[in-house]
Amino acid sequence: MPSDDTLTGSHLIGETLKAAGVSTVFTLAGDHNLPLLDALADMDFRIIDTRHEAAAVHMADGWARVTGEPGVVTYTTPGFANGIPGLNSAMYSEAPLLSISGSAPLGELGQGAMQEIDQIGMAKPVTKSATMVTDGRRIPDMIAEALRLAYSGRRGPVHLTVPIDIQEREVSQGEVAIPQSHEYRPDAMMAPTDEQIKQVVALLKSAERPIIIAGSAASYAGSGDVLQRLIETTRIPLMTESSARGLVSDEHPYSAGFYDNGLNRAARKLREADVILLLGMKQDIIIGYTRPPTVSPDAKIVQVDPSPGEIGRNREVAVGITGDVDDVAARMTAEAARHTWRDHPWLDELRGARAEQVAEMEVLAQPSEPIHALHVHKTLLSLIDEGDFLVFDGGDFCHWGRAYLPARTPRTWSYFSGLGMLGTAISTAMAAKLAHPERRAIVISGDGAFGFNALEYDTAVRHGIAITTVLGNDASWGIDRQIQLQVYGKPVATDLLPVRYDRLVESLGGEGLYVQDPADLPNALDRALNCGRPSLVNIEVQRAISPRGQAAVDRWKSAVPEPF
Repeated sequence: MPSDDTLTGSHLIGETLKAAGVSTVFTLAGDHNLPLLDALADMDFRIIDTRHEAAAVHMADGWARVTGEPGVVTYTTPGFANGIPGLNSAMYSEAPLLSISGSAPLGELGQGAMQEIDQIGMAKPVTKSATMVTDGRRIPDMIAEALRLAYSGRRGPVHLTVPIDIQEREVSQGEVAIPQSHEYRPDAMMAPTDEQIKQVVALLKSAERPIIIAGSAASYAGSGDVLQRLIETTRIPLMTESSARGLVSDEHPYSAGFYDNGLNRAARKLREADVILLLGMKQDIIIGYTRPPTVSPDAKIVQVDPSPGEIGRNREVAVGITGDVDDVAARMTAEAARHTWRDHPWLDELRGARAEQVAEMEVLAQPSEPIHALHVHKTLLSLIDEGDFLVFDGGDFCHWGRAYLPARTPRTWSYFSGLGMLGTAISTAMAAKLAHPERRAIVISGDGAFGFNALEYDTAVRHGIAITTVLGNDASWGIDRQIQLQVYGKPVATDLLPVRYDRLVESLGGEGLYVQDPADLPNALDRALNCGRPSLVNIEVQRAISPRGQAAVDRWKSAVPEPF
């Protein structure tokens, strides 16, 4: 323990994290982070330990995206290696996350020390920064610098390696100062000129088929109020993608729903737009790199992004603005309010395409045996509240849900990152439930994805985190199996067993329910959602290919594949 005049490196980490507003740390214990965990426990941090380090990172990722606060994860050296996939996923989901790993003593490194690996070299490709602390007196400023980078521009994870002797060594309190978060968190960005704002508004005003697409960087403020005022002022249709889902409800009259070519038929009409305003939306594969055939070669692109490197990344823009998306959108709204706007027939076209697709899905949502995925999602929709968290994992079962279930409120509708990593949803939902225990957190998962982190139900039970998983079980890797059947003519390594995952959850201390008959579905879902403990409903579903799955098949078959 430190004296009145000194702090150990571990206690110094704790003091710096407290000053940054951190109260919860995710972990899996091991030799090289034991001093840190002991100090954090002494300092009354809430410590959530998982069964796999990647799950701990996914929890920190989910915590950061739901709360906007730093997600913090700590592990030992081999645990850090296990956590790398989680860091990669967090990089794609743009979560401000601090990874802290222990290591062998500083003086032993380079000599074949216990569990010695090049942590910094491994972390650099999957984080915004990765450094090693070699002097305990530098701990506060190195954490501050890491968090500054995590929140700068496009957000993302950062990593610090703190050798075990640095954790244990005492530092004189007179030699260190604990920085406050307002001293290093970025609170100002480049601001657009008045002329740029006027130019954007003029482009939108002159357009016949304008559309606004909000991406993950539009979600940083955590509220959709500014975005909603913009579309209500300009009467321009909005689509949302990634973490921006729910910033404005899909049910808003100026919303055209989810931007996803495979899941929302209205999104395919983007190629008809003449002016496209990208708010925190990358020009990446999701939007076909803003090139034909996804986007017309004649369309004018306006891009607003916190990272200058994203502006015009794959296609030139008519106007490019680097800045905070909320601030820029607010200025656009103020300028737009000086003009008179009209409703666009184009909005009716977009909403009509969406309504037509929903009507077709309603036909498929009728009771049957085996149960169709859409019947599950329609039943679920009748039981959930607007503030409930919907956390989608991978699988064709989930894609049906993403196509059907609306996003209604900010930071409550989550899908795994653009990396496409399966098995993240249980951890993300646990983090959401910890952050907002008054809300229900619902995982929507296929059986393949569930297998990656199924044992995290042990974590949920031990920590009393009452999540519910709605599991569509078709005993297969659904999308890949469909691609194989339609492209190659036979399935290879894509069949699974019809496992009773409900019994697994029961054996871990949770509530497990099994459904084959559609008549049993409403009661089973209601019981799981309201039992007050970790629960899972294991539902036998048809092997029915979703719109997203069929889009993947069509892409494989196409001579000139269109981006997803």
